[in-house]
Amino acid sequence: MATFIGDYNCKVDEKGRVTFPATLKKQMSSASSDRFVVKTDIFEKCLILFPIEEWERQNAIIRSKINPYNKEHNKFLRNFYKGSAEVTLDSSNRLLIPKRLLDIADISKEAILAGQDGKIEIWSKDLYEAMGENQDDFATLAEKIMGGNLNQEMG
Repeated sequence: MATFIGDYNCKVDEKGRVTFPATLKKQMSSASSDRFVVKTDIFEKCLILFPIEEWERQNAIIRSKINPYNKEHNKFLRNFYKGSAEVTLDSSNRLLIPKRLLDIADISKEAILAGQDGKIEIWSKDLYEAMGENQDDFATLAEKIMGGNLNQEMG
């Protein structure tokens, strides 16, 4: 599984193609194909780009927790997959993102591709820059999530 790091400012052409940064491409395993799944994020107004291997891993997690004959689970599945699309890098290392997805995330001429472990977030440049977390708020969040007693957790 690839671990993507860094954020990259990318141009979006009139057809909705985004050049995939060479640095992110290098972070993918050599066995990875150039196939991805792009979908809207559950929590934020951005898109999520999954390499196909990570998408399949996510699906395995979902399958392990879902009963398709449960009405709530079925509603979750419908909304999780809604709007998802498979995209492939072309010979110029560009991804053609469906216009309907770009519109949902307010992405027009510039996008930020931000690595986030096994996936890549695709943001409108304006939204990404406006979102800047206050450093004190981030420090408080980091302490809340990661600041537990390490000795207790290791013992």
